[in-house]
Amino acid sequence: MRVIVLGAGVVGAATAYYLARDGHQITLVDRNAGPAREASFANGGQLSYSYVAPLADAGVWAKLAPWLLSSTSPVRFRPQLDPAQWRWCLQFLAACRSSRSAETSRHLLRLGHASRRLMRALLVQEPALDFAYANTGKLVIHRDAASLAGARRQVDFQSRLTGGDDFRQQVLDSAACVAIEPALARLRRKIVGGVYTPSEDTADCHRFSVGLVDRVRAASAENHCLFDTEIVGLQVARGEIVGVHTSQGPLQGDAYVLASGSDSPRLARPLGVRLPIYPLKGYSLTAPITDPGAAPTLSVTDFQRKLVFARIGGQLRAAGIADIVAHDRAIDQRRMATLVAEARALFPRAVDYRHVEAWAGLRPATPSGRPILGATAYRRLWLNVGHGALGFTLALASGRAVADLIGGQAPFVSLEGLTLPDAGK
Repeated sequence: MRVIVLGAGVVGAATAYYLARDGHQITLVDRNAGPAREASFANGGQLSYSYVAPLADAGVWAKLAPWLLSSTSPVRFRPQLDPAQWRWCLQFLAACRSSRSAETSRHLLRLGHASRRLMRALLVQEPALDFAYANTGKLVIHRDAASLAGARRQVDFQSRLTGGDDFRQQVLDSAACVAIEPALARLRRKIVGGVYTPSEDTADCHRFSVGLVDRVRAASAENHCLFDTEIVGLQVARGEIVGVHTSQGPLQGDAYVLASGSDSPRLARPLGVRLPIYPLKGYSLTAPITDPGAAPTLSVTDFQRKLVFARIGGQLRAAGIADIVAHDRAIDQRRMATLVAEARALFPRAVDYRHVEAWAGLRPATPSGRPILGATAYRRLWLNVGHGALGFTLALASGRAVADLIGGQAPFVSLEGLTLPDAGK
C-alpha cells in the first residue's frame, strides 16, 4: 500500500517508521528542509510516560488571574481577532474540571505506557539509533504544601490505574529531593517536596526523528521524503481522499495520514473536519554544561514555573512557557529572557547563560490535552494530531496504533477516548 504521511515531526516520523516496517511504501511530506524542524526540534527532551497530568485541570481557575496579569507568567494569552483562538480557550476552560482531568490522565497514561514499551523494544531493534537516550528518571518539584498535596492525590490516582513497579512514583520531602538530585541543594528551603518517577527518560527529539526517517528511506527504494514541500490541500471525490495538492505537484496514494501538527486544522477545515487544535507557543534554551556538578542529572520539572530541565548528552536543555498567541513562530526576546532568568535561578552555574541557543515552537494542543488518532469520515484519511507538549512521549504508541489501523489490524493500544467524535465531518 502507498501511504502518504503529511508532516515529518516526531509523530509523522514515528508513523512513517512503523508503516515502512510493515512493508508499506511511504511518501513523507514536510514544508521544512528536513524532519523535526518545528515543535519537535528543541523541545524539553523529556519522555514522561507516567507524568501526564494535563494542563487543563481544576487548579487552573486559581491561577488564571496571575497568568493573565503577569508578563512573566508561564502561561500568557494574547487576544487575536481569531474565532478559533477564543473557541479553543472556552473549550479549555470547560475541560478544567477534576472529572475531565482524571479521564484525560487515564487515556494519556495508557498511551504513555504503551510508548514506553515500544521505546524499550526499539532500543533493542535499532541499536545504532543514536539520539542521546538516557533512563534518567524524573523529579517534579513543588514549592508549596497545597501543590504537593495535589501531586500526592494524582500519584495515588495513577497508581490505581497502572500498578506494578515499572511505573512506580514516590512522593518525597525536600531533603529527599536534594538527596537524589544534589544540584537542587541551594533550593532546599524553597521547595517542599517532589514526585520522583524512576521510569522516565530523556533524549534528543530532533535526532530521534532524523534517525527514524533515515530508516524509512533505507527500508525501500520506493520510499520518498519530500522536504521543502508545502502541503496546499487534500483532494476529495465521492467521500474519500484521492490526492494531495503540494507545491511540488499532486500526490496520490492508497492512504493518507494527517500528522501536520498545528497546521492540521487548516488542512482539515475545507473537508468540514473540525480539529480542536490550537498552537501553544513554547520556548527552550540549550547550552553546553560548564559545571557538571551544578547541572541536574535527573530530568527535573518545576511544577509552579511550568519549566522542564533535561541533560541531553553534554548539554542542558531548559524549556517551558505556553503562549496562546496564534501561529507566530518568532522568538519573543522578553519571553526568552524570562526563561533564561528562571533557569539561572534554579541552576546558576550549570551553563554560561550569556551564550545559549534559543528556540521557539508551536505545540499542537487540544483543549483537554488528548491527541486525536484514527479514522475520519473520509475513507483513506487517518489522523495522528494534537499531542501538545507530549508529542515525543506519545509518538511511538500513536504511530504504531495508526499504522495498525491502516494495515487493517487492531491497534497496538486501545484508542478509547482518543478518536475524533463520530469520526466526523
